[in-house]
Amino acid sequence: MSNKLFQGMMYQMRDAVDREIGILDDKGIVIACSKVEKMGSEHKNVIDELSYTSDALVAGGYTYRLIGSRARIEYAVFVEGEDDTARSISALLSVSVSNLKSLYDEKYDKTNFIKNIILDNILPGDIYIKSKELRFDSEVNRVVMLIRFLNSSEVIPYDIIQNMFPDKTHDYVINISETDIVLVKELRGNTDSKALKQIAQSIVDTVQSEFYLRVVIGIGSVVTSVKELAHSYKDAQVALEVGKVFDTEKNVINYENLGIGRLIYQLPTTLCEMFLQEVFKRGSLESLDRETLQTIHAFFDNNLNVSETSRKLFVHRNTLVYRLEKIKKLTGLDLREFDHAITFKVALMVKKYLISKPSIY
Repeated sequence: MSNKLFQGMMYQMRDAVDREIGILDDKGIVIACSKVEKMGSEHKNVIDELSYTSDALVAGGYTYRLIGSRARIEYAVFVEGEDDTARSISALLSVSVSNLKSLYDEKYDKTNFIKNIILDNILPGDIYIKSKELRFDSEVNRVVMLIRFLNSSEVIPYDIIQNMFPDKTHDYVINISETDIVLVKELRGNTDSKALKQIAQSIVDTVQSEFYLRVVIGIGSVVTSVKELAHSYKDAQVALEVGKVFDTEKNVINYENLGIGRLIYQLPTTLCEMFLQEVFKRGSLESLDRETLQTIHAFFDNNLNVSETSRKLFVHRNTLVYRLEKIKKLTGLDLREFDHAITFKVALMVKKYLISKPSIY
C-alpha cells in the first residue's frame, strides 16, 4: 500500500489533533507522521511489544495501537501522550487507518483480485481490464491448491501458509474460511504433476511436524490464463471431495489423477443404484465376507496376477483359485477375465460412493 495515502491522512488530521500522530510499518519505522521531519525515524522495540498486547501500549511518551492481528502485524499507529485522550485518539486513528487500508486493498490489491476471480465475484469481461490496471501478468502458468485444515490450534492457518510462501509477487495466499486456505502458485517452466505433489506434500509435512496440525490438499488443474483460475479452484474442490470418498488414506489429491472416481462422483445416485442392480444379483455383493473382499482388493492391487496375489496373501494358489470361483458363483463375474474385473472394480467404487451419501444408504 502506498505510504502517500497514509501521509495524506496525517495532513488532513493534524489540524484537528493538536498532538503528534503517525503510522509505523511492521519494522517500527515511521512511514507517515503529522511532523514530516520525523519520517523515517524508528520507534525501537514497539512492534515486538505490541505483539504481546491486546490493547493500547504506552511507552516513551507515546500511545500505540496495532493494525492487523497480533500474529501478523502490518502497521501500528502512535499518538503523542500517555493520557486517556491519547488512548482515545489512538483508537480513532487505528479505525481510520484500518478502513483506509481495507478500501485500498479492495480496489487495488492483487490478492483480493484473485479471490474475486476464484469465487466468481467478478465479471469475465472485467478481469482483463483489472489485470492491466493492477499490472498483473495474466498469461502465466498457475495452479490452485486448496488446503483444508482438519483440526485447530492457536495458530491461524492463513498465517502458517503465508509464512511458507512469502513471495507476494508470484504466489498468493487467500483465506476462504476458518479451515480452507487457497494457495495460487505460479509455476516456472514445465512443472509436472510429480513436482506439484512434492510442493503440496512439503506443506503437509511442515504443518504436521511444526504445528501438529492435519491437512489435506486438493490440487486443481494447471491453467495458463488468470481467467481460468476459477476453473482450477473448482477442480481442487472436486479433488478434495472425490478423495474423501475414494482416497481416504491420501493427504494430497491431484484432480488430474482422480481417474474413474471423478466420473463416478459426477453421476446421479439413481443411475448408480441402477448400475449396481444390473451388475449384481440381488444381495450377491452384500453376501461377500471380509476375507473375500480382501482377496478381491489384493487381486486388483496385483494386476489380476494369480501367482503374485497368492504370494502376497500367503495362501496356496489353489486356495486363491477356489475363492475366485466362489466369487464367480455368487456374483456371476469372473475376476480373471479383464472385462469382468473392470466391471467389478467400478461397481465396488460405485458402492463406496453411494455409502458416502447418508441420505441414500
